[in-house]
Amino acid sequence: MTMPMMGRRALLGSAGLGVLAAPAIVRAQATAPAAAQETTQIEIDRAMPPETHRFEFGEFEVFVVKDGARPSGAPNETFGTNQTAEAVGQLLQENFLPADQFVNSFSPTLVNTGSDVVLFDTGLGQAGRAQGGGRLVEGLAAGGYTPEDVTVVVLTHMHGDHIGGLMEDGKPAFPNARYVAGQVEYDFWTDEARVGTPAENGHKGVLANVKPLAEKMTFVGDGADVVPGITGMAAFGHSPGHMIYNIESAGKRLVLTADTANHFVLSLQRPEWEVRFDMDKAAAAETRKKVFDMVATDRIAFLGYHMPFPAVGFVEKQETGYRFVPKSYQFDL
Repeated sequence: MTMPMMGRRALLGSAGLGVLAAPAIVRAQATAPAAAQETTQIEIDRAMPPETHRFEFGEFEVFVVKDGARPSGAPNETFGTNQTAEAVGQLLQENFLPADQFVNSFSPTLVNTGSDVVLFDTGLGQAGRAQGGGRLVEGLAAGGYTPEDVTVVVLTHMHGDHIGGLMEDGKPAFPNARYVAGQVEYDFWTDEARVGTPAENGHKGVLANVKPLAEKMTFVGDGADVVPGITGMAAFGHSPGHMIYNIESAGKRLVLTADTANHFVLSLQRPEWEVRFDMDKAAAAETRKKVFDMVATDRIAFLGYHMPFPAVGFVEKQETGYRFVPKSYQFDL
């Protein structure tokens, strides 16, 4: 179930463009202090269920939840960090986007195979709720799923916006699930060598959210099967053990690319541009090209965690990279 008009109004409001909201809301906010305005907008956002999207894929059902969205300024400080601000802004404007702002959204995805209910990544969790995120469980409920229904939780990698929803009030948020994670990724983040480095906060997050679940966790590498029809693929670079997942059912194929590309223009049209959150920038760029060459050449669908919601589409090769083509009705026929 999607609520496009509400989602758009809420997003613009959180970006500081609340003048497009309903007149009554504008009047209420006009006299409120800044902090109260922010609180009011978050309350407005949370008054409606989060955006969700369901589609059939072969014999599987895919259900995507918008866990939240975060508008930010200065795109060149995140994407194209080895480029000028002017070059980044020009590419955005060429694609009908503002030169000085971008929006990052978060899309955990559930795949119901008929035998298993597999959740890929868990969103921002409790830590994101003050800013209007952490809405995965609400989204699952809107689709008729409870946390108890999830039988497998797969972590593509262990950055905070992917593991934040693993625990709720210190307890496992998905109590009946087993867990799957990359061996290289887990070993990196749990290593005490991270203390005193830029990765220390990530290390602490993994110790708090992931390590308590280790006894129920299967650690995998390239080519490992999660359940029948779902296979892991190494895609290192964004993080040391970043994994993506190939999903096949009834002759159809979908690749969950996680954070291989984090912006549908800046990362896909210019895959060699450096990204702030890519931990090994050269390896991440190489992986981007390898993965999206495959996606483009084989004309297969992909689902990217930070792509525009519902985060599903295709790419075609261009001279400098790839053009994103959002999903429309292909899977409904």
